[in-house]
Amino acid sequence: MSNNIHLPDNAFRPLEKGEKYVPIMNQEKGALEVTLRSMIFGFLMGILFSGAAAYIALKLGQGIETAIPIAILAVGYSAFAARKSSLIENVNILAIGATSGIVVGGSVFTMPAIYILGIEHLSSFFQIFIVPFLGAVLGVLFLIPFRKYFVSDQHGRLPFPEATATVEVLVTGSRGGDNAKVLTYAIILGAVFDFVGVSMRAWCENFSTAAITGMNFFTNKLKAVFSLNTSAAIAGLGYLIGVRYATIIFTGSMMSCFVIVPLFAYFGQHVNVPIIPGKDLISSMNYEDIFRNYARYIGIGGIFTAGLISILKMSKVIVSAVKQALGEIFKPAHMKKARAEESRLDKDMNMSLVFTLMAVMFVIIFLYFKFVVLAGEPRSTLMAFVAVVVTFVITFLFTSVSAWAIAMISVTPISGMTLMTLIITALIFSALGLRGDHGMLATLLIGGVVCTALSMAGTLVTEFKVGYWLGSTPRTIQWGNIVGSVLASVTVTAVIMLLANVYGFSPSALHPNPLPAPQPNAMAAVITSLMKTGSAPWFLYGIGAVFAIIVEMLGISGLAFALGMYIPIELNSPILVGAIVAWFVQHSTKNEALSKERNDRGILIASGLIAGGALIGVVSALIKFFEDKFNKTLIPDLNNVGAFGNILGLVLFLALCWYIYWDAKRVKE
Repeated sequence: MSNNIHLPDNAFRPLEKGEKYVPIMNQEKGALEVTLRSMIFGFLMGILFSGAAAYIALKLGQGIETAIPIAILAVGYSAFAARKSSLIENVNILAIGATSGIVVGGSVFTMPAIYILGIEHLSSFFQIFIVPFLGAVLGVLFLIPFRKYFVSDQHGRLPFPEATATVEVLVTGSRGGDNAKVLTYAIILGAVFDFVGVSMRAWCENFSTAAITGMNFFTNKLKAVFSLNTSAAIAGLGYLIGVRYATIIFTGSMMSCFVIVPLFAYFGQHVNVPIIPGKDLISSMNYEDIFRNYARYIGIGGIFTAGLISILKMSKVIVSAVKQALGEIFKPAHMKKARAEESRLDKDMNMSLVFTLMAVMFVIIFLYFKFVVLAGEPRSTLMAFVAVVVTFVITFLFTSVSAWAIAMISVTPISGMTLMTLIITALIFSALGLRGDHGMLATLLIGGVVCTALSMAGTLVTEFKVGYWLGSTPRTIQWGNIVGSVLASVTVTAVIMLLANVYGFSPSALHPNPLPAPQPNAMAAVITSLMKTGSAPWFLYGIGAVFAIIVEMLGISGLAFALGMYIPIELNSPILVGAIVAWFVQHSTKNEALSKERNDRGILIASGLIAGGALIGVVSALIKFFEDKFNKTLIPDLNNVGAFGNILGLVLFLALCWYIYWDAKRVKE
C-alpha cells in the first residue's frame, strides 16, 4: 500500500458550494472490501470484545470503547500479513467486530435485571439473545435513511470525534512515515499515562476540590464541588470536539453542580422526609448523592425534551428521508435500473428490502410478545400490538438523537433515554392492566430492544463517517453490522447467564457478594416502583424540560446542554480543557496554512491519546479479570489517592495538555 495515502484537505471542513468530497479509495471496481480475511478477523474481534466488554460493564458499571482497539489490532495485523489489508477491508472488520460494544451497551445494561427482579423463570437463552439482536437490526434499518444527512449533508459541521480518531488510526497506520511515528508515540503516551494513573492509581483518576481541606465549606455546606477526570483519552476527546460544543456541555454541568445540587442541599435541610427518587433525607446526602438522585433526573428530562425538539427541527429531514425511501420502493423499472448503476460509494441496502425487513421485524416482535412474553395474559393481542408500536415509535424518534449525540461529542445518553422508555412503557402497560411479573418482563424487554437500537445507531453513524472518508460501500457496513450482531448477541447472552450463575447481580443467600451491575439494578428499581406504586420523578423531569426549552429559545443546543447536566462534571471539564488547547493551537499563528498543519498534527496526537487510553482500558480490564479469577495481584496498586495524589493528577493532566500544544506547535513553515 502506498505511503502517500492521506485524507483530502476538505475531510474535516464544510464543503464550498459546488465542491465535492472524494474519498481515498474512490475506485468503483477492484477495491478489496469484503474478504475472507476481514470476515474471520472481524468475527474473532466480535467474540473477544463481546465477552470482555460484558464482564467489564457488569463488574465496573461502564462500557469500553471497542472500535478504536479493533482498528489498532487490524492495522497491526496488516503490518505483519503477507498482503497489507486495504483501508476498507479494515472498515469491514470494524463493521463486524465493533458490534460487540453495541450489543453489550444494549444488553448488559438491561437484561441482567431479569435476574435482579427474580423473573428468570420466565426467561431463557433465546429470550436474552433475541432482544439485543432485534434491537441491533432495528438500529441499522432506522438509521439507513439518515445516513446521507449525517455523513454528507452535515460534512464538516459535526466534529465526529470518535470517527476522527478511528480514521486517523487506520490511515496513518497504513501510511507509515513520520505521521505514523507521531500517532504511535501518542498511543504509547496515552496508554502509559492512563495505565499508571487509572490502573496503578499513581495519582487520582479524578481531581476534586472535595479533597482539598480549604474547600470544606463549599464541599460540606454548599455541596458545590468541582472535579476533573485526569485521563489522557478524555483530553484527546476534548481536542477533537472543539470549544463551542465543549463550552455548552460544561455549562450544563455547572448548572447541575453549582446551582441545582446546592439548591437541593439548602432546601433539603428543612425537609424531614425523603423525597423520591431518593431514599434518604437530603440533609444526610453528600454532593454525589444529590447529583445522582436529583440533578441527574433533571438532566434526563432535559435530554428527553431536547431530543423531541431536535426531532421537530429535523422534521423536514425526517420527512425527506421517508419520502426518498418510499420513492425508491415505487420507482419505475427504468429508474431502478439507473439506481443499480450508481456509484458504490453511495449504495445503501435496497429500500424495498429495508421496509420489508422492518415489516418482518414488526411481525416477529408482535408474535414474540403475544405467544412468549404475554402468553396466557388477557388481551395479549392488544398488549403485544402496543408493545411493538411503542418499540418502533421510540426507536425511530431517538435513533437520530443518538446518532447526533455521537457525531457531536461521542457520548450518547442511552441510559437516560432507556429509563424514559421504561417509564413510558410501564405507565402504558399499567393503564392496560398489565402488572406483576409479566408486566415487568414485557417492560424490560422493550427497554432492551430500544437500548440496543440506540446503541447501534450511535456506533453505526461513526462507521458510516469512517467509511465515507475512506471510500467504503455503505451497504457493506450495514450488512456487516447485522451479521456481526448475531455472533455478538450469542456471546453476550452466554456471558450474562454464566455470570448470573457464578456471581449473581444482586445480594442473595447464594450470591452474598454479587457483581455491582449498577445499570441493571437502576432499571430494575425503576420498573419495580412503577409497576407497584406508579411513582416517577415527574417534577424533576419537568424542571429538565423547562431548562431544555429555555436554552433552545436562547439559540443554544438544548441537547448538548442537557447532556452536560446528565453526565458527571468530571467527564465534561477535561473535554473543555482539551478543546481550549485546540483553540490555542489553531490560533498560534496568523498563517492559515501553518495553522491547519499544526491543528492536523494536534488531531493526530489527540487521536493517539484516545486510542491508547481505549486500548489500555481493555487490557487493564482483562488483567483485573484474571486477578479476580486467580486471586493474584498482577498490577501493583500505588493507592496514591490522598491529597497529594489529587493535586498530582491535576498537575500531570495540565502538563499533558501543554505537551499537546507544544508538540503541535513544532510544525514550522
